[in-house]
Amino acid sequence: MATTDTAATPRFTPQDLPYAYDALAPAISEETMHYHHDKHYAGYVDKLNTLIVDTPFAGQPLEDIILSADGAMYNNAAQAWNHEFFFGQLSPKPRKEPSGRLLEAINRSFGSLDDLKVEMGRTAAGLFGSGWVWLAEDPSGRLVVVGEPNAGNPMCRGMKPLLAIDVWEHAYYIDYRNRRADAVEALWNVVDWKVVGDRYAKR
Repeated sequence: MATTDTAATPRFTPQDLPYAYDALAPAISEETMHYHHDKHYAGYVDKLNTLIVDTPFAGQPLEDIILSADGAMYNNAAQAWNHEFFFGQLSPKPRKEPSGRLLEAINRSFGSLDDLKVEMGRTAAGLFGSGWVWLAEDPSGRLVVVGEPNAGNPMCRGMKPLLAIDVWEHAYYIDYRNRRADAVEALWNVVDWKVVGDRYAKR
């Protein structure tokens, strides 16, 4: 049984970026990274810590909260997880292309890396309002592109997330205004396919 949380310190703490705030420019500006990481992401973590106090979720891992909670609890837990996942796949010196088993899986499911990028871009452009676009592995082992509104995460569908594109306006509006497609296109310049490949290889 999950234990309640009576400690004075928060259960979850925002993870630091693994690079400098200005390291991903011009794809993502320093100003955007400060707002995105320090205000939005940290805000979700802080809100989650408030919500879980004296609840059955207080002692649970973040992934378990996502899979079993709903409402505000789910939204803040998922957004905390989604952002950590998103920031962790970016690099100022990324491996620009996938290789090995991941590349083979991409070619099987989409035809080519370029075709995958087109599919993710199309899904991002077509996602109404705010949300996330994911490259995920479904239970059969096939790679799929999934558009999720709001805080949606494909883990809740039994899939394994591999790559995330944040299409909430706070992720791109300072730099790109309403040009969501341009923001997604620029993001490919800083996606580290080594990280994505490591996620795919992990069982």
